[in-house]
Amino acid sequence: MELRSGFTTGSCAAAAAKAALMMLLDSVEVSKVEVEADSNVGQVGDNKVKDIEYVNIMTPKGIPFYAEIVNVIRDDSGKKVTCSVIKDGGDDPDVTTGAYIEVSVRIVDEPGIVIDGGKGVGRVTKPGLDRAIGEAAINSVPRKMIAENLNEVLKERNAENTGLEVIVSVPGGEIIAEKTFNPKLGIVGGISILGTTGIVEPMSEKAIVDTIRTEVKVRKAEGRQVLLAAPGNYGITFLSEKCGIDKDIAVMTSNFVHDAVMIAKEEGFSEMIFAGHIGKLVKVAGGIKNTHSKYGDHRMEILTDIVSSFARDKEFEGLKEKLSECVMTDEAVRIITEAGLADKVFPKMAELIKENMEKWAEGTLKVEVIVFSNEYTELVSTVNAHEYLERTT
Repeated sequence: MELRSGFTTGSCAAAAAKAALMMLLDSVEVSKVEVEADSNVGQVGDNKVKDIEYVNIMTPKGIPFYAEIVNVIRDDSGKKVTCSVIKDGGDDPDVTTGAYIEVSVRIVDEPGIVIDGGKGVGRVTKPGLDRAIGEAAINSVPRKMIAENLNEVLKERNAENTGLEVIVSVPGGEIIAEKTFNPKLGIVGGISILGTTGIVEPMSEKAIVDTIRTEVKVRKAEGRQVLLAAPGNYGITFLSEKCGIDKDIAVMTSNFVHDAVMIAKEEGFSEMIFAGHIGKLVKVAGGIKNTHSKYGDHRMEILTDIVSSFARDKEFEGLKEKLSECVMTDEAVRIITEAGLADKVFPKMAELIKENMEKWAEGTLKVEVIVFSNEYTELVSTVNAHEYLERTT
């Protein structure tokens, strides 16, 4: 049975923001007409301005979102409208499905669009995340989606110089967040507004593994000698933008690293190159076969264990404490680099990733590894990685 896709909290926020601004500008326009006609301004919102029931936005993936708008609230000042979109994650087991993504848009004197989080949206308290400490956990792509849709409406209404304050809230978001990784990540007070494509694409584990096998078979049928693989979009983007590799030849393995290795072996490959962000691949260095967080995290423990081979006594204890407080691996990279251990720790990590993957394949598959960190900067690669990479083109 085909699983139903849904829309991210970011898409919901962008749709609600667009609808709120459209209704807000409708109210302003009607008010101007009534004032000029010396008529009853009190009729605004009651008889003259209709609530928007649906709004259409385009997601970054290129799939339109026709969103239902609910709970419209008009401020008495005529300068603020609030409305909501109910999150529907499709068939994905998403704890935010059913949540009301509420957005208030208010006209302000200062030009520009300011986006912030209200009640039920978390605040960042630790470094290494998409947003800076103190900011609302509304990630970059949702912020861009909100701004683009609002600017589109402003342009259509010839109101480009209008200043807007946008507040995204999630009623009950504090409770929902307890069922997520937000508390562990240092995001407090609510959920995050997320999404890179705007679409929630649910897949069963079997469907993912079957897809990996299909792609591997295609690469083999194309006559490729080296299988190029990456866990997800970050790895594919790195290979495309930084290495000049055609992204269509890379097999996306998701969290199923062990399965991908076994499939490569079973389909007759003897060489493989695996590229990914340290946040995923460091788990493989610790022997973890599936990198999904539900099977455990252990990233900092694995890095700390590697550091213990190169740091001693007080230096190690200090690094151990700092690493234990890290939320994201990019922050750990900074700490290890500043300690002068990058040229030892990261090559050892890459060696362990390679050894574990080759061990899973029982020596029938030679694996080379490229690991990158934040902003797609190559952190480390194994000896023959780039030679393998050249042979994939």
